[in-house]
Amino acid sequence: MTAVTATEIVTAEVSVDRRPGLAVLRTALRSARGLVGLAIVGALVAVAVLGPVVAPHTPTEFVGAPNALPSADALLGTDQLGRDVFSRFLYGGWSVIWLAAVSTVVGIAVGTVIGLVSAYHGRWADEGLMRLMDVLLAFPPIVLALLAVSAIGPKLWLLVLVVMLCNVPYTARVIRAAAQEVFERDFIKAAEAAGERPLRIMFSEALPNVTGPMMVETGLRMTYSIAIIASMSFLGFGIQPPNADWGLMINENRLSLVVMPWGVVVPAIAIGLLTVGFNLVTDAIARSSAGIDR
Repeated sequence: MTAVTATEIVTAEVSVDRRPGLAVLRTALRSARGLVGLAIVGALVAVAVLGPVVAPHTPTEFVGAPNALPSADALLGTDQLGRDVFSRFLYGGWSVIWLAAVSTVVGIAVGTVIGLVSAYHGRWADEGLMRLMDVLLAFPPIVLALLAVSAIGPKLWLLVLVVMLCNVPYTARVIRAAAQEVFERDFIKAAEAAGERPLRIMFSEALPNVTGPMMVETGLRMTYSIAIIASMSFLGFGIQPPNADWGLMINENRLSLVVMPWGVVVPAIAIGLLTVGFNLVTDAIARSSAGIDR
């Protein structure tokens, strides 16, 4: 029996499903947790995307006295400058979501590549890459973000880069741990014996078999990114005034919390629900990947 024939047989027996991640995702989104989480995330994403279209005012328009109570012109009252809180809320979600999404996707992609390379090559490559990840893990994310923006300035690309770097080491470690077991399977050995290139083995053979842990990690990193980006906006290093942003709204209206709480309560609830929704979807994916359907 030739090496090529062995590869075909082992691949057919061990790696029949080339898209196991899709099956895990379908099962997860049919569960109660997945459906509830998806509904929460979908509703808030719809608010963020469609909000500017249906907002009754622009986010910088003055519609009444500062900290006025809810009225026909301002459904949730006005902020400390007299702008419509409801309109600013509808405009403020998109920045949080897209910044978190870009940071997460890029961080997951980079971390996955590092994890696969580390697990496949081992030895010096594994040692060097994992020690580099340890260095990144040693820096608290908020401290790293504050250091970067204080040195360069509150740039959105810098915020995305910092949050991405914070996501990379966690993803790399998870993918490395999952891929190490995959690289010991027979179909990987057969592919190596058939002369397949390392890149093809890592990304065509191993990657489809670690999509379950990767999807779980994506949900966790998305929640993490939302929290960091909202925190940075709250501290004044994210979206800058007079633009609308949920984290920035909490900072702007915190001193008026007792007088007119909606400017703080509504965006805080939205951020909280967004993280809860992603956590529910992540939990559903983890349970589906582990074979728990409840």
